[in-house]
Amino acid sequence: MTVKVKPVAEVTKKWLEVTPGRAGYYEAGAVGAGSEWEKNASAAVGAFKAAVSAATIGAMFAGGIKKAGAAKFDRKVRDVGVARFGQGVQAAGADFQLGVEPMLSTIASLTLPARAPRGSEANLARVREIAVALNKKRLALRAAGA
Repeated sequence: MTVKVKPVAEVTKKWLEVTPGRAGYYEAGAVGAGSEWEKNASAAVGAFKAAVSAATIGAMFAGGIKKAGAAKFDRKVRDVGVARFGQGVQAAGADFQLGVEPMLSTIASLTLPARAPRGSEANLARVREIAVALNKKRLALRAAGA
């Protein structure tokens, strides 16, 4: 026996009409759920490692990109991203400050050799010193759970 389902156009129409009015349900369920998310996400470290280590992960990743495609990416940027960009930046201010502060402090703590003439290998050594220090800081922060 086949399973009867509504036409996709009808399901989509209802979803588009009803779902935007459910923001209150989203808020009630999502606000304050951070501790539950953190607990469950931390417990899933093993599953995450297994998933990203699977033999087919590269093909699955590439397949997901191909399925979404450039047209969807461009459409979502235009229809959603642009309108939300400024609001997202404003909402991220405190997080940005917390994230960038350790990196700026790391750079400020370095004593670099004097600049050499343009194109000099000595200038690349200055850049390398900054890159190594920032990578070391990034790894230290991740290991500390920051």
